[in-house]
Amino acid sequence: MEFTVIDYSIFALLLLLSSAIGLFYALSGDRQRTVQEFLLANRNMGFLPVALSLLATFQSAVAILGVPAEIYHFGTEYWFLGWDPWCNINGFNTSRIALFYHEIEVMAVVEWYLELRFNKTVRVFGTITFIFQMVIYMGVVLYAPALALNAVTGFDLWSAVL
Repeated sequence: MEFTVIDYSIFALLLLLSSAIGLFYALSGDRQRTVQEFLLANRNMGFLPVALSLLATFQSAVAILGVPAEIYHFGTEYWFLGWDPWCNINGFNTSRIALFYHEIEVMAVVEWYLELRFNKTVRVFGTITFIFQMVIYMGVVLYAPALALNAVTGFDLWSAVL
């Protein structure tokens, strides 16, 4: 199976539209002048855009490609994770913690917990550890869709990663 001209056209259109949306919001107006405006939308967003943003944050190519393969390979017991009481209790507690951070107006755990409770050195070390973990994670998240794109289109694998 190979991509046809129509497939390539739709793929290019998708990339162009995504880039256009990003450029439009990056260049339009003089919004997002401060860190508060850029990261938190000046705390003026409703719950639905925030909830959808958080949901999209947790989705990756690993989940989109891996979960169906997991269910195909091992059956539907993966589906039962949603019914696990501990997952639901942890989700509820995580929501309460997020609301607490919103109420005390901090942007990140490292800002409040690590620096205010301990000191700046602990916060910097936690931030460096998180960055290192995210760089490794991003490698996996970029490799998975590049592998799928390589299998479907015949693109060079490392060109697809780039």
